[in-house]
Amino acid sequence: MRHVMRSFVPALLVLGIAPMVAAHGDDSKETALRRSMDKLWEDHVTWTRLFIVSSVANLPDKQATTDRLLQNQVDIGNAIKPFYGDSAGTQLSALLKEHILEAADVVTAAAAGDQPKLDAANAKWRANADQIADFLAKANPNWPQEEMRSMMRTHLELTTNEAVARIKKDWKGDVVAYDKVHDEILSMSGMLSSGIIKQFPEKFGGRKQASAK
Repeated sequence: MRHVMRSFVPALLVLGIAPMVAAHGDDSKETALRRSMDKLWEDHVTWTRLFIVSSVANLPDKQATTDRLLQNQVDIGNAIKPFYGDSAGTQLSALLKEHILEAADVVTAAAAGDQPKLDAANAKWRANADQIADFLAKANPNWPQEEMRSMMRTHLELTTNEAVARIKKDWKGDVVAYDKVHDEILSMSGMLSSGIIKQFPEKFGGRKQASAK
């Protein structure tokens, strides 16, 4: 029970729900943010993987898995609202939902072997990834545009490799692909957390930097 509460409190802190609870816990605010951000993005790749599995095999849990995956995009958007406002959080959720829906089109076209549809779906998916990267870069100067674009494109590439391995029934390759997706998303999560801490030091016990004149 104690372990469950320790996992739950950081998530509430990032969502701005229970700052007083987290303040009296063992973790610093920075650690709480990092843990919560990692959890959200790990959920992102975990539920994406489960969607790929269900979609390729046309399992009966496909809709329930899709709904949970889309909820994760709402959760990520909600997590940035305490820092960037409700409108920004809602906008990020919308972009991420589009990211998931376009990923579904990619998987469907790939599974069907429809190359024209796959090419079109991939083009839309890449454009959306750039939109997400640009949105984040505009929000925080610690998230350089080219670095964010590179991270998002790598995420697409690794997710595609995962889906292709699953479609080809390359089970060992499928496992390797997911491990790479997981590692990469934690790297991106770490960058996002560090950027927020640098941009809003006063929220983490530091002193707000003076604006340049």
